Amino acid sequence: MNDLAGLLKVKGDYAGAEPLHVRALAVRERVLGPGHADVAQSLNNLAELLLVKGDYAAAEPLFRRALATYQKTLGDDHPSVATTLNNLARLLEAKGDDAGAELLHRRALAIWERSLGSGHPNVATSLNNLALLLAAKGDYAAAEPLYRRALAGVYKIFAVG
Repeated sequence: MNDLAGLLKVKGDYAGAEPLHVRALAVRERVLGPGHADVAQSLNNLAELLLVKGDYAAAEPLFRRALATYQKTLGDDHPSVATTLNNLARLLEAKGDDAGAELLHRRALAIWERSLGSGHPNVATSLNNLALLLAAKGDYAAAEPLYRRALAGVYKIFAVG
């Protein structure tokens, strides 16, 4: 259910994806218990869908619950924590909370650098996300070096340049 919902989301079939995400979450909670990392994954996936749909009020508590569950089960420095921080940062940006989003983007970046290394694609994506936010705020001096680091990472990852 979870994977099919993800596929439908990618295809833009949000109406088809949402009930599958809700059902997958319910099954995982019943079978694994509410504090399991797979439940956090379902929470995060459903929240991502709601974010794309613009339902920020419904998405935020799901992201926050996923984050708390990941931190409790996997620890504060796990890549899944960084993923959820990044997604929550995107939500805060959409709501206009640039300061909160920046803090979460920086936390996600730090976790990915520590846990995956500076050459990982998630680090390049995180650098780019933070740079986008800073540029949107008009802080071009802070954004440029982040864009350059992201670009250098992409060159290494894909051996282009």
